[in-house]
Amino acid sequence: MKSIYDIQQYLKSFGTVIYVGDRLADLELMEAELKDMYRAQLIQPGDFQTAIMLLRHEIMLEKEKRQK
Repeated sequence: MKSIYDIQQYLKSFGTVIYVGDRLADLELMEAELKDMYRAQLIQPGDFQTAIMLLRHEIMLEKEKRQK
């Protein structure tokens, strides 16, 4: 996984589509969904770590963008 799009496609492979219309909310919901899937042992630790790092980076950028 190298982008948010890749994460969306990964979640989609499990039947999960997240779209609220607010980018920050979408990113936070994706993070929560990945955490739940990881706890349920549906995804590999490496995939989880990569996805979470990407999401947290994008969340940080989105929050900085909103502060300006």
